[in-house]
Amino acid sequence: MQSQAKAHGPLAGIKVLELGTLIAGPFCSRMLAEFGAEVIKVESPDGGDPLRRWRVLKDGTSLWWSVQARNKKSITLNMKQEQAREIAKRLALDADIIIENYRPGVLEKWALGFEDLKAINPATIMVRLSGYGQTGPLKDLPGFGAIGESMGGLRYVSGHADRPPVRVGISIGDSVAALHGVIGAMMALRHRDVTGGRWNGKQGDACVAGQGQMVDVALYESVFNLMESLVPEFDHAGVVRERTGGALPGIVPSNTYTTAEGENIVIAGNGDAIFHRLMKAIDRDDLAQDPGLVRNDGRVPRTAEIDAAIQAWCSGHDIETALQILKAADVPVGKIYSVRDMMSDPQFLARQMFEQHAFEDGTPVKLPAITPKMSETPGQTQWLGPRLGQHNQEVLSGLGYSDAEIAQMTADKVI
Repeated sequence: MQSQAKAHGPLAGIKVLELGTLIAGPFCSRMLAEFGAEVIKVESPDGGDPLRRWRVLKDGTSLWWSVQARNKKSITLNMKQEQAREIAKRLALDADIIIENYRPGVLEKWALGFEDLKAINPATIMVRLSGYGQTGPLKDLPGFGAIGESMGGLRYVSGHADRPPVRVGISIGDSVAALHGVIGAMMALRHRDVTGGRWNGKQGDACVAGQGQMVDVALYESVFNLMESLVPEFDHAGVVRERTGGALPGIVPSNTYTTAEGENIVIAGNGDAIFHRLMKAIDRDDLAQDPGLVRNDGRVPRTAEIDAAIQAWCSGHDIETALQILKAADVPVGKIYSVRDMMSDPQFLARQMFEQHAFEDGTPVKLPAITPKMSETPGQTQWLGPRLGQHNQEVLSGLGYSDAEIAQMTADKVI
């Protein structure tokens, strides 16, 4: 699906320049593109974004790429060359939002840093995603999502107490940082618009522009922001939250249990009324009527006893029977889905969570649908991830370069 119709959506008319690779920065701009922003992605002529070759490939290009780069325009710039950096600067000054995830200092080396651009365009909004942020003693170190997850506290509480920490099987640190970047970009855009709006392209007394700002997103801080009551629990009570396997610490019962045929289900019976219904459903009226278990603070000291009772019941039922009984009792319960489960599940299908598209050669492919769902201005997939440099001619022509100049830049390996 490569037709590139005029964008619609709540961000139609917003221009975004993406300077970065792999996950955090590109995921941030991906969401803006899904809701109508024009996103121009700058890639190296030498192979482009490494994500193009990650995981499962089709004809040498990652299937992930079709999602991560959908609706984006790809141009190639050899940033080692001054002419390429000048093109990037022109694009940056014209953009509403710049998104980058290089190491701190790289853009400054190219004279494309926030202060460089803001001096010309006071309305500049730059979202900067990095491992440790733009300041502090660690700012110059490389910081991948795995490091952010570890430093931010997520890895420490993931897994079983008697084994080393485990990771979630996706790049969640990068993705969480990207979501923080989107939120920051939208708040900065709102502030710019209420303080004067988009830059009019003039300087000096004729300059009209709202107030831009830098959105400084550190991967470890984005993960840390999810860590609930970790800090006050330690500061006030000296409690260090530890790994608890499939259970949710201090909230009982909420755990993973195994059914008769070895399938796993999650049961969340931690609401007081829900706990009562759950115990009745598993034929443990004694626990349902126990006055000491009426509230969560009374259940926590007896976590092992409660979990053992639930597990004993699950062990005597196959997964479908267990699900049926617990759902009938209005207890939150669910199987642990693989992608195979998702793609045949009535809820996923009713919510239209898969989009049917096709690659350029006509091969059909499903993509995840766009979220969140908006009633009046929903996101849409206009085209799949572009070929490397697919939009060089379009973007450079838009900047005023002639066909001859573009051909010469190609010959000079500027693009």
